[in-house]
Amino acid sequence: MDINGLVGQAKEGNKEALVQLIMAQKASYYRLAYVYTQNKEDAMDAMQEMILLVYQRINQLKNNDSFYTWSKTILVNIVKRRHKKNRKVVSMEEMKAETIEAYNSENRLDLEMYLNKLSYKHQEVIRLRYFLDLDYETMSQLLKIPLGTVKSRLHAGIKILKESFGGDYYGE
Repeated sequence: MDINGLVGQAKEGNKEALVQLIMAQKASYYRLAYVYTQNKEDAMDAMQEMILLVYQRINQLKNNDSFYTWSKTILVNIVKRRHKKNRKVVSMEEMKAETIEAYNSENRLDLEMYLNKLSYKHQEVIRLRYFLDLDYETMSQLLKIPLGTVKSRLHAGIKILKESFGGDYYGE
């Protein structure tokens, strides 16, 4: 697939070219949104909003080769904005039911419980690195923070998780 050519066509108003670009990475977009939202419907809503914004702002993209990084950054910004806007108290029963439905794994439930105790910034880098297997550079670009900040947040978050799990027993 010629990303550069498709982006050029999309900039000229070709909706099919934009659809092709989005569909080629739809699973990646969904996983990224889901890591943040932890909810299928919210992830899909965020993706829809991202597609609309990408369509509206495609001419602002300077480097056609960076389409996917640019569009994923838009998606991350959308889910972050929604998270801030929709902060609400969720009962433990609701959270437990959603978590069981989404993961259906006891180990995953334990991990989520410990992750939820971390700050949002630490959760974010851990989820991007270990749930989506993103490299540091990509995380830095998506989050619009320096590479060193990504590494320090990841290191601090892992350290806190290790302590939560029992420290030295689990690997150090």
